[in-house]
Formats: sequence, C-alpha cells, structure tokens
Amino acid sequence: MSYFDNIRTFVRVYELGSMSAAARDQRVSPAVASARITQLEGHLGVRLFQRTTRSLSATEQGRIFYDGACKILASVAEAEAGIEDVTDNPRGTLHVAAPLGVGRRLIAPHVPAFAEAYPLVDLRLRLSDRKLDLTAEGLDVAFFLGRPQDSTLRIRKVADCERVLCASPAYVAAHGHPRSGAEIDRGQHNCLNLRFPGATEFRWQLQGPEGAVKYDVRGRFESDDGDVLTDWALAGAGIAMKPIFEIAEHLQSGALVRVVEDTPPLPVQMACLYTHRRHQDPKTRLFMDFMIARMEDALKV
Repeated sequence: MSYFDNIRTFVRVYELGSMSAAARDQRVSPAVASARITQLEGHLGVRLFQRTTRSLSATEQGRIFYDGACKILASVAEAEAGIEDVTDNPRGTLHVAAPLGVGRRLIAPHVPAFAEAYPLVDLRLRLSDRKLDLTAEGLDVAFFLGRPQDSTLRIRKVADCERVLCASPAYVAAHGHPRSGAEIDRGQHNCLNLRFPGATEFRWQLQGPEGAVKYDVRGRFESDDGDVLTDWALAGAGIAMKPIFEIAEHLQSGALVRVVEDTPPLPVQMACLYTHRRHQDPKTRLFMDFMIARMEDALKV
C-alpha cells in the first residue's frame, strides 16, 4: 500500500467519522481501509483513532496529523493541476452534485459532450434535492438552487431562475383558481412541499405589493424529490412551486397552469459551490465553464 493512499484514506475516515463510509468513498473494502490506517499508525508510531465496535473518534495525535495530511493532499493536487494546466490535458475524476431537476435537465444531457472533449476525465454525478456537505461528500463542485449556508465556500452564480406556482386544470376546476398568496395561506389549498431532513425553511416566499412576503403553506403531501412534486401536480393533487425550466413543457402543453399570478414566487438563484483549492484544478474550472455556458443558454428559453 502506498503511503499516499494511506494518508488519503486517513483524511476521509477523519472527515466521515466512519471506516466503512471512508471505504465506500475510496472504493475499497472496509478491510483495506482499516489496513491502511493500521499501517499509517505503525509508520507514525501513534494511534490516530480510538476504535470500538460501535464508534470511532480521532485521538489528539490524529487531530494534529489531520491538518498536516490535508496540506500534503492539497500540495499534491496543486502540483498535479499545474502539470495539467501546462499540458492542457486534464485528467482524473470529478465528483459533482446537483439537485435532481437541474442534474437531469441541465447537466446530464451535456456529460457525453464533455467526456468527448476531455476523454481523460471521469465524472461521478450525484443527484439529490437534499443539502450536501462538499467536504463530507468528497465533492469537487455542487450546483444548487437557493442560498448557501456555508460561507467558507466559493460560489459562482449561474442565473436567477424564474419560479411559478402551478397546478393541473383538473385541480383548478375542483378547488378554484387562487390569485394571491393570501388565498393559499388560509389553508384552502393543498400545497405540495419539498422537504427533507435538516431543512430549515418551510415557507413560500412570494412577491407582494410592498415586497417579499413569506407564507406558511400547508399540504397533505411532502417529498424530498422535486420531480415527485411535479408528478403530483400533474395528477391534480395540489399546487407546487417549481422553477420554470423544470415544467416548461407542461405549461406549454396545458397540463399545468399558473396560479397565484398576482403574488408570484421570488426567483431562485442557481449557482455552484466549490472550495478555493478545487478551483485551482483545471478540470474543475473546465467543467464549470462547460456546463454553465450550456445552462445559461437553456435558461434563456
């Protein structure tokens, strides 16, 4: 086992707090990950983790070594990036995350073209509407809708995406056509909500005559998958708040119609997050440039 692989595994065990999670992240077996840590501890002559059958925690020596290990990995990554920059031949693996709707409609369709342009770059695309931790998830880039909570990360804005409240014609025929946020705030309509563990915002922010107003909407159905909300809206189950790019075809066909037009939702920011170190990597910059150019074109429609 290489000393460098041992260090990389140690860093992921430290960050994830789990030997098995780090093994999955490194695409090795738990036994291999454990052996790497044991070998590293033998080389250093100290115990880096306190391990029991139920828990794992870093020792004082482990916490000290983590800072140095991160600097080692960052230095190697910077050196490799410098070579790639000079040779104009980026290589390696990119770990990218995006919300389901963004990933399926705006990123995944362009991955084959990116792969053809940069054949030595492998891509791992993870799609989820949940909030992700770049460090814990081992991500290079994370696209998102909204505002980031981690101020230590770098942000690159893509666009402000228009959103609408929408429902099926059948729902409107059965329950009426609400024109303002006040009407849905009375609990007279079934609002389809995007919620997931750890979510902190459960209100819809709409544009009122004197500025933004937040409404505590209610509904019988919730999901952590935005496309499920679209399906429910199409089935006549309620009102959904959606970025236009996700439902443009349904609005054009008439399968969904706009509601609450007098107080529409505020636009939502689309951007991507990355760490300062990741931005130094040519393949990270190239991927962001490549995808953002295509996303901007798609969002103009």
